[in-house]
Amino acid sequence: MQPENGFVRHVGVACGCDSCSTAQGGAEKDGALSRRGFLASAVGGTAAVLAGATVSTTRPALAQSTLTPDAALKELMDGNQRYVGGQLQSLNEDLSILKAKTAEKQEPFAALLSCADSRVPVEFVFDQSIGRLFVVRVAGNITTPEITASLEYGVAVLGTKVIMVMGHSNCGAVKATIEGKAVPGQIGALYAPIWPAVNAAGPDLDAAIDANARIQATLLSEASPILAAAIKEGKLKVVAARYDIATGKVTLL
Repeated sequence: MQPENGFVRHVGVACGCDSCSTAQGGAEKDGALSRRGFLASAVGGTAAVLAGATVSTTRPALAQSTLTPDAALKELMDGNQRYVGGQLQSLNEDLSILKAKTAEKQEPFAALLSCADSRVPVEFVFDQSIGRLFVVRVAGNITTPEITASLEYGVAVLGTKVIMVMGHSNCGAVKATIEGKAVPGQIGALYAPIWPAVNAAGPDLDAAIDANARIQATLLSEASPILAAAIKEGKLKVVAARYDIATGKVTLL
């Protein structure tokens, strides 16, 4: 049997590799399998495997030009349901084809402003492969001029239909802001954008995390003329959400 991606697939019968040949030789000595019987079993077993196999390919590209903001949001949330259920489709896609298709251009249907926390793997969380999401990450998922500029680019140039500002459970940046402890270097620069959420929600961490996501989403919607115009024209939706690290579930706020 020929190797697939450097590995030999074993289908429940001897396949002709070195390890199986040894076992086959012993079986033939015992009269358990004739060569003809072995070949018939191998062909039948392989056919059974192929009949139930999932062929790696790529999902059809989203019709970005006609996709509505609501449809884009639904695509995100449907992907999260697959992630929570352990039914990821993106892992079955052919990486070489994806690379070739996205080498010259990108057409993301959604943009994400998320925390830089390593426990928030955005593409996995929404079961999306290369080229589908425009992701901006910063500790505390805060809005700054640079962040806003990046998301304006995503909408005005790349054509994203929805922006999701996504906080997450047990966010260290929000927690540090609540505690207000002295920190080294420029880490303290994260505090100021998060303070409005802490002031609104009080010392409750979960409430502050949700308030922060909402406030940052509002800032994006109102402070950027480009985003505000796209929202008014029905071309864009900006939403706030929360990701639960323990369950993997994303909840709209």
